[in-house]
Amino acid sequence: MSGIRQDEETTASQQLSGGARIDRHRHDQDQIVYPSSGAAEVRTEAGCWIAPADRAIWIPAGSWHEHSFYGPTRFHCVGFAPEQSPRRRVPAVIAVGPLLRELIITCSEPGDLPGEESDRMRRVLLDQIGRSPDQQLLLPAAQDDRLRTACRLVEQDLTVNWAIADLGRAAGAGERTLTRLFRTEFAMTYPQWRTQLRLHRAVQLLAAGENVTAVAHQCGWASASAFIDVYRRVLGHTPGDRRGGVRGG
Repeated sequence: MSGIRQDEETTASQQLSGGARIDRHRHDQDQIVYPSSGAAEVRTEAGCWIAPADRAIWIPAGSWHEHSFYGPTRFHCVGFAPEQSPRRRVPAVIAVGPLLRELIITCSEPGDLPGEESDRMRRVLLDQIGRSPDQQLLLPAAQDDRLRTACRLVEQDLTVNWAIADLGRAAGAGERTLTRLFRTEFAMTYPQWRTQLRLHRAVQLLAAGENVTAVAHQCGWASASAFIDVYRRVLGHTPGDRRGGVRGG
């Protein structure tokens, strides 16, 4: 059985400050990226994915992408030859449990591990990545100019509760047209997309140290309890649990 090839360019661990960025680039290797603290965002032409400390982002080989970081972030990445990687050919956010967390951290910081031991560990890491379910933490990028304008208007201030009819008029599209664009381009309704946007922004703010009540207000929820309910339903735990990081970290 052939060994798993490691690419030093795509395997690393580093401490980054909030607001740090990595400019647009691509790799010949598939890559798993994981913030063991803070939050990491990956943006491509197709959209934007975000991972708090209990999620990781899979980036296929050849994908042009850039990174943004929120809050002090410990950033880990591990690269793999595409022919040896899980069959994910588009970026994806995956859940990170305690075992996957430790595997990513250890493989990103191999240190003096013997080659055979490191090779076995990376095989287990690939197995765990392949079994991890995808998470719905994608903000797709709009292609139609009217939809792009509508999204930009909402993104400017999440405390403004745009009705879709008013949003359509401001973006130069009728209500039916804008409703159709959300469904055809994003496979979401307008309220579903807006909830995704609010959660995306909430992950950023929580990683930067904002408290739950302030995040709920800035992201447009009517109350902290409403925010907590949505966050728990989508991410599986409360935002307070999220701020504590992955258990055992």
